[in-house]
Amino acid sequence: MNTPASVESKPRARLVEITLDDDSIGRGNANIDHEREVAIYDLIDGNSFALAGRDDGPYRLNLAIVEDRLVLKVSNEAAVLLETHTLALSVLKRTIKDYFLVLDGYYQAVRNAQPSRIQAIDVGRRGLHDEGSQILLDRLAGRIAIDFDTARRLFTLIAALHWKG
Repeated sequence: MNTPASVESKPRARLVEITLDDDSIGRGNANIDHEREVAIYDLIDGNSFALAGRDDGPYRLNLAIVEDRLVLKVSNEAAVLLETHTLALSVLKRTIKDYFLVLDGYYQAVRNAQPSRIQAIDVGRRGLHDEGSQILLDRLAGRIAIDFDTARRLFTLIAALHWKG
């Protein structure tokens, strides 16, 4: 029996929707809002996401921050809640704080700095982003399997959720 190509091209280990808890979102910074929107778009466009020991994707993900903890609610495509994972944000706080300091410098530099200065700041920004992504990969290991690109985009969302202005 042949499986249609359209079915084969849609892996089950992926996210098809990402929502952010309205109470968790810091408002008022256009740059952060843009980072969040781009990360969601990029995540939906290409990701690798699977719950450990399960094969019932694709998945929907809701992210929230509750009492200084990251809450990941994972549902199936029919919006039935499958699992909830809670991670302490303390391991990411320093990286997120440094990331926002560098990101702010990056946005200021883009307006009036030399290209070499912008490039140097961007290298630092990417390094912090990679550090946060690796922490996230390590913290989710054994619970949620994601690739590094997915971890990078999730880190962007988590940082944007954590930002309170």
